[in-house]
Amino acid sequence: MFEIILKKIKPAENEERDISTKVSKFLKILNKNLSEGKAIVGGSFAKGTWLKGQHDIDLFALFSSEEKISDKLEKAVKKSFKKYERIHGSRDYFIVDFENLSFEIIPVLKIKNATEAKNITDISPLHVKWMNNNLNEKLKDEVRIAKQFCKANKVYGAETYIKGLHGYALEILVYNYRSFMNLTKNAAKWKPNMLIHFGKNEFYSQQEFPLVLIDPVNPKRNATASLSREKFYQFVSACKQFNKTKPLKMFEGKRIDKKKYNLILEIKPLEGSNDVAGTKILKVFENIISKLNNEGFKVKSKDWEFGEKSYLYFSLKNNSISKYKKHYGPPVKFKEDLENFKKKYGKYKVENGRVYVMLKRKHTKAKDYAKELLKEKYIRERAKNIKILKS
Repeated sequence: MFEIILKKIKPAENEERDISTKVSKFLKILNKNLSEGKAIVGGSFAKGTWLKGQHDIDLFALFSSEEKISDKLEKAVKKSFKKYERIHGSRDYFIVDFENLSFEIIPVLKIKNATEAKNITDISPLHVKWMNNNLNEKLKDEVRIAKQFCKANKVYGAETYIKGLHGYALEILVYNYRSFMNLTKNAAKWKPNMLIHFGKNEFYSQQEFPLVLIDPVNPKRNATASLSREKFYQFVSACKQFNKTKPLKMFEGKRIDKKKYNLILEIKPLEGSNDVAGTKILKVFENIISKLNNEGFKVKSKDWEFGEKSYLYFSLKNNSISKYKKHYGPPVKFKEDLENFKKKYGKYKVENGRVYVMLKRKHTKAKDYAKELLKEKYIRERAKNIKILKS
């Protein structure tokens, strides 16, 4: 079974050769103008755990000093390429599109061990070195299988809008359990507050985490600190399901059945990093759910997809609602508040010790209410464009 999966997800020699050539070309151009530092390959491409068709390349620009580190890198990027984007973060980094590849260039301090780091990203090149020293080709393929499994089951990625398992965490887990199969067998038994470490464990936090996976490069760090409880349980559940029947379809991803939903929105995300843009779309999604529920349309089920075009899916209990709604005021015992409510709304009724009036709704159809929502500043600020596809 895993041979079939690997054939689909492991880059062929010609793809690997083509990407390597383009990466080398990019590095040569950048390093020519990077007088104070040196750019190297990072991420899954450098570790040999990347998937077929995944052409986002991480680069680290190594500097000996942290002073104006992002500005120094920007000078070199500006000299080297016509177009680029500066992304603001704990340390600003840069995105450049080059020959159909997207390069993310991150400035880091050149360090020998984790204790010298001034920023969490400084440790990233050490992760690459550790993985290449500890994962053979067989284990790297096991990591690829684990990544595909997590992608298909929507638990892959440390981004704020996902809060799942990222590549480095899966690499550590595969190293620890020695195969994807052993990982799923063990993960199926995981309970919250699970601890995995490699002898050295200096991690301490008052915060509780569903999984504490000690970073072998930095024993003071939880490599899965961004993993949410929801994604933790989702991963454990997927592992249980996989171990029962081992179906191939669990590596293929679940297509959203659009017929299930009676309100579908299409969104063009804001430009910039996926993490920032995706988080803004998630905020829009949550805001719309809250508004639909409060107005009385009641969301029965929902889902969303993030990409160049993002989609929000809602199955509503009520496609249309009554012309009037109850608007509650203060409990009758609060005399001053009650008087103010009476001045504003006039005659009122009492229900369970609390006053209310019947107010006429502006919209009784979900489609009309959704159109109104999409005009709100909160939503317009978080998306480039948004429209109703189905209602």
